[in-house]
Amino acid sequence: MATAAGVSRATVSRVINGSPRVSPEARARVEAAIARLGYVPNHAARSLVMRRTDSIALVMREPDATVLADPYLGNMIIATSQALAGTGVQLVLMNAKNDAEHARLADYVRGGHVDGVLLASMHGDDPLPRILVESGVPVVVGGRPARPVPGLTSVDVDNLGGGQLATERLLSGDRRRVATIAGPADMTAAADRLAGYRMALGAVEGAEELVEHGDFTRESGERAMAALLERAPDLDGVFAANDLMAAGALRTLRATGHRVPDDVAVVGFDDIELARHTEPPLTTVRQPVVDQARLMAELLLTQIGGGPAADPVVLPTQLVDRFTA
Repeated sequence: MATAAGVSRATVSRVINGSPRVSPEARARVEAAIARLGYVPNHAARSLVMRRTDSIALVMREPDATVLADPYLGNMIIATSQALAGTGVQLVLMNAKNDAEHARLADYVRGGHVDGVLLASMHGDDPLPRILVESGVPVVVGGRPARPVPGLTSVDVDNLGGGQLATERLLSGDRRRVATIAGPADMTAAADRLAGYRMALGAVEGAEELVEHGDFTRESGERAMAALLERAPDLDGVFAANDLMAAGALRTLRATGHRVPDDVAVVGFDDIELARHTEPPLTTVRQPVVDQARLMAELLLTQIGGGPAADPVVLPTQLVDRFTA
């Protein structure tokens, strides 16, 4: 190939790998030789030379059933796959349900089986981000890490602001006993949404906090709503930290004879497809999952290509108001 193009093998390599450090004339000669000879790059050999696998892992620390049942996580997987379309990079989906699986996953990644890692749905002070960063593995986290990790890129959404927006919408409708169904206490997204609820409630003199925790499933929303009604039968507003728990709350309210939103108004978080089809349609906080997944993938590919880790990014959320009264 180099002889046919009249250039060095290094120049051919740079053209094939898309390097900008090639003159237009040399690039034209190499491309003409490729067309004339019908050359097809050997990606397997290139990967061996460059120590690249052309694959990245999307890791979620959740049980398989949770990943399959949660529309937010499903949208994250689909959006990440779409973001990689046309890049030649394959997506490997991996779950790590406990510490033992996390340790095996860390060994697998450090063994060079993937070029980089996207982490989502982390719980607690997860050690995996720090382990990967200190091992030199490119990594981007979806969400805010429980503790800052130097050199770690994260792409979060404004969960605190979103929780505040949701609660303020309930309070703006003359609701005075506003409760929340918070998410798991060991997840930063849930903690930030709860903090937003508390900020909004703190602006109302004499307002009382009413908090029950769920695990982001519909069933936990049903249970938490029943517990709240038992504690405060006169509550008139509920902010649920995701739409699945909000749907569960709606079911419990219907079963107990409460009219929504007349007796009790409900606001969710996520704006998944289900939010448009509940009865009544759910007012909720939209988080830009597609933009988040796309940006995470782009920032990871930049690192894999030799670029620096980016500063933390926080994407905005917005209220989607479907109240009819």
